[in-house]
Amino acid sequence: MNKDIFEGKWKQISGEAKSWWGKLTDDDMERAAGKFEVFTGLLQEKYGYTHERAVDEIDKKVTEFEANLKKKTV
Repeated sequence: MNKDIFEGKWKQISGEAKSWWGKLTDDDMERAAGKFEVFTGLLQEKYGYTHERAVDEIDKKVTEFEANLKKKTV
């Protein structure tokens, strides 16, 4: 996932992100504020992910989210 895409879609996905990763708090989401590197760091901290795994998890969830949005508009 391109970090610019993530940051551009932050408002759309931030609400979903808390349901995807339940250990993230409102404070964590505010701290991330759409910054890709901060968000990956939070996943590493809260879930013990490696940086690569955090990036992969974000990519997977955002891809699924976008696919679901496309289904709803069709």
